[in-house]
Amino acid sequence: MVIITPTIQLNDSELQFSFIRSPGPGGQNVNKVASAVLLRFNVVESSSLPPDVRTRLLALFHAKLTAAGEILIKATRFRTQERNKLDAIERLRHMIQKAVTPPKKRRKTKPTYTSTLRRLSSKKLRGKTKSFRGKKSVGHD
Repeated sequence: MVIITPTIQLNDSELQFSFIRSPGPGGQNVNKVASAVLLRFNVVESSSLPPDVRTRLLALFHAKLTAAGEILIKATRFRTQERNKLDAIERLRHMIQKAVTPPKKRRKTKPTYTSTLRRLSSKKLRGKTKSFRGKKSVGHD
């Protein structure tokens, strides 16, 4: 059981682990031991996630999803299988916690009167500077 928040827990049966050879450090063991972990979590079919969290998770991490709606996390940071497994679970936990908090609504704001005046006066000054760059009119005497 992976605890995300007090109300959201993931069943261990929803997490699929496969172990592969790690490209990182490992000395003589690197070619013999499968210490890297590949975690698969199907967001679409998960019964542990509330619908609103599921939709936010799909929207936030759409680039990390497979066509089947699975999140793939590859953990190769550590030399042992167990620590890589815990690292993958922790990264999944952070992803889901990010999706749990709903985004803040944007409040429309207007620029202040003073900032509007300042902007307009700088535009006038810039226009005046540019007007001097034009061709000089030839006056008839």
